[in-house]
Amino acid sequence: MKAEIIAVGTELLLGQIVNTNAQYLSQELAAMGIDVYYQTVVGDNASRLQGAIELASQRADILILTGGIGPTQDDLTKDALAAHVGRSLHIDRLAMDQIERFFAGRGINMTENNRRQALVIDGSTPLPNETGLAVGLALAQEDNFYIVLPGPPKELKPMFDQQAKPWLLQHALTDEMPIYSKMLKFAGIGESLLEDRLLDLIDGQTDPTIAPYAKEGEVTVRISTKAPTEQEAMEKLNAMQGQIQSRLADHMYASMDVPIERIIVDMMADRGITLSAAESCTGGMLMESITSIPGSATMFVGGIVCYSNEMKEKLLHVPHALLEGDDAPGAVSAEVAEVLAENVRMITDSDFGLSVTGVAGPGYSERKPVGLVYVGIAQRGQKTEVFELKLNGNRETIRVRSVKTLLYRLWQRLVSTDRATGESKDQV
Repeated sequence: MKAEIIAVGTELLLGQIVNTNAQYLSQELAAMGIDVYYQTVVGDNASRLQGAIELASQRADILILTGGIGPTQDDLTKDALAAHVGRSLHIDRLAMDQIERFFAGRGINMTENNRRQALVIDGSTPLPNETGLAVGLALAQEDNFYIVLPGPPKELKPMFDQQAKPWLLQHALTDEMPIYSKMLKFAGIGESLLEDRLLDLIDGQTDPTIAPYAKEGEVTVRISTKAPTEQEAMEKLNAMQGQIQSRLADHMYASMDVPIERIIVDMMADRGITLSAAESCTGGMLMESITSIPGSATMFVGGIVCYSNEMKEKLLHVPHALLEGDDAPGAVSAEVAEVLAENVRMITDSDFGLSVTGVAGPGYSERKPVGLVYVGIAQRGQKTEVFELKLNGNRETIRVRSVKTLLYRLWQRLVSTDRATGESKDQV
């Protein structure tokens, strides 16, 4: 089955809103075994919208329209689709009741135009909106299947997941075998090098299929297969995972779609290991990534953002001679990264102490180039390690890559410690 996503809204064309809905829907449809060949964005114009629907209906089996179903006169999606399929619109009573209750409960007079949000096409299936007011709809006509969803992601995502997806499985995918996928996560390796390591598998892929995706500081590989049963699918997926993992064991940290900080939090919490951090150029980003994970309170004891040299001296007792003076290595140095990691670990009495200090940009600091970063890992009873990073990108990219690289190095240390003590566990 082929699908096309049509996003409606002049604000998208003007760049005022980023079309994150298309990314979400493409991922969800791919997981269902539906190929998205086109994504279209069209403004709030009736004739252009009808033209986009007409073209999409000729080249796709499933049309998913997002946005343009609110209360105002420029919300034209349902009108345009009704004209295309040659049907009328009517008020869905349940949707209208929900809208009326919303306004009554807030003591606000409902304007007449809000009735537009309860419109559905004759013969369609209304898709209730659990987080907003505009009802969606699903419609099958001839060889096409149409889904209409609201534009706000907080409304679109639950409606697609809870309403539209089951409808598609029941009406559009009746003859399709379900698709099963596993997401393999990698850190400490770029997308191009990872692809090179797997090139023969990717070039020769038939079933399962292999698809790499890159984000800042990590890479995801999705392996997918179609099978009549989950057991048969898992046999094929696990075999492919084994081949990939054997080539990239030093980089594969999980077999599910989670960030590396989630794996680190779980590993340390399970083992009763504690962590602290001292951050300079990343300004708390490392600590935020850790503490955003549920359960981090059991393993993260605290940290210090020591942005200035004065704070490095006062709070973390970095010797002045390391920071300033003709012969001083300076704040951006391996020596300072080592002291920061060791001292934050001792001050907090944690098992591990992390540090990061560097030049995020946009200009030089201490006559050192943008992208020069040092990260440190201190471990109770072990020698402290410091890694020099030479990173490219803008200020935000350098900060993110610094954090992700340090987390990868910490994960490596935890895995090697497990192996040395015989506590090695399979990846999640």
